[in-house]
Amino acid sequence: MSQQTGPTFGRKMMTGYLSTKGFHASEGRVGAALRSVQQPNHEARCHGARNLNPFPYHAEYMGHKLHMDQNEKLVMFGATHVLAIDGLTSKIVGHSTMPVKNNLIIYENVYRPAVLEYGMWDQVRVDHGKEFYLTLFIQQQLLGYRNNLDRAPYLQTKSTRNHRIERIWPEMNNRVNYPIKTALVNLLDQERINMEDSTVRFCVSNLTLQIASIGINRVVDSWNAHRIPGRGVPNILAQHGCVKKVTEDLLPCASAAADLYEADTRSSLTRSSTFGINPFGNAEEQAQVERHFEEQFPDMTVIYDNVINIHIRPSRMLLCI
Repeated sequence: MSQQTGPTFGRKMMTGYLSTKGFHASEGRVGAALRSVQQPNHEARCHGARNLNPFPYHAEYMGHKLHMDQNEKLVMFGATHVLAIDGLTSKIVGHSTMPVKNNLIIYENVYRPAVLEYGMWDQVRVDHGKEFYLTLFIQQQLLGYRNNLDRAPYLQTKSTRNHRIERIWPEMNNRVNYPIKTALVNLLDQERINMEDSTVRFCVSNLTLQIASIGINRVVDSWNAHRIPGRGVPNILAQHGCVKKVTEDLLPCASAAADLYEADTRSSLTRSSTFGINPFGNAEEQAQVERHFEEQFPDMTVIYDNVINIHIRPSRMLLCI
């Protein structure tokens, strides 16, 4: 388990991760096991412990505030994370990793599924980035479906004031972004990859997205299942969702939402974003190359499964080498 989660998972996060896998153990037992088998990592966690949320914060109920933010620690390698977290329960209710931050992807993969599953939030809180314009537009359109109509449907503040979600990024950085970035920077230093080449850029981004998504999924699942002292487990606290629910017909797909935005604001949105150039002409050509690679190297997927428990498209991986 420790090989999958890494050295920064302490007793609470490890307990949460174990519970997602069907293993239930007390934090005390998990903590004792971590101290026993990973003493250096335990000492490093104790040394690095600090208060990551020193500011006063208040949310009255689930659905009061939805915090959304982006993380660009891997932006130079074509990977950007976006998270959405409920203010009261601290449950991560939506997340996506994309090559370049994009309004349509953020709306379609983060905001829309979160609202469909949990309900309407009274207020969405973001920074001043343009990548949230479509999400805020739809939030404004649905302002009458919220629980408390006296609140502004959204607020744009400095990132430092969006501190409920800022609490999550150190977890993501230490457990996912920094290890990946270290490996990629080493490849750059050794001149094994040339990020000036548009095809290499695409392939590096493609591989980075797949690896980062696995790490992000593990951290999100562990976070939502771990116990927050004085508050509880996010999954349990958020099990009833928001006060107000909405139907799917009120939340158009990303392309339709973008059409509404452009008609209303007379401003355009970037429909699709890429990092580099895809060397394949179309999906069929790409699938054919992947099938051919798998026939020639049938053991590649098995080897990677056994070592790091992930599935990587072999042709894309080959292009990155």
